[in-house]
Amino acid sequence: MVTVLLVDDDKVDAMAIKRSLRDLKISNPIIEARNGIEALERLRGENGYKKVPQPCLVLLDLNMPRMGGIEFLGELRADPSLRRSLVFVMTTSAAEEDRVQAYDKNIAGYMLKHVPGQGFLDSIAMLQHYWRVIEFPD
Repeated sequence: MVTVLLVDDDKVDAMAIKRSLRDLKISNPIIEARNGIEALERLRGENGYKKVPQPCLVLLDLNMPRMGGIEFLGELRADPSLRRSLVFVMTTSAAEEDRVQAYDKNIAGYMLKHVPGQGFLDSIAMLQHYWRVIEFPD
């Protein structure tokens, strides 16, 4: 079963994502991190955190305190044991620069959180289909 690592400092957005997963009857385990530093600690099993089970799909916000999404991606891709992690960005940033920087760090997709007519439910349904048909790296 695929574990979802939800990296987002906004509690309302995190609740909306979890509600969308529940509404779609997706029962995959969800582990939350509030920033990039905590996410890396959870992925590595450091500072008292249990290591996130693999396979893992990361849902990443970009704008967070301590360590934002782009910096997190740089650290993730530089770590030989984590660089193949599958990451989807879910953010409020529609900035071209953010999209380019994220794709330059090999993300699997970039989704805007608050697009009229396209809710979390649509995005999560797409992710669910995606992780059911692809093969994850070891």
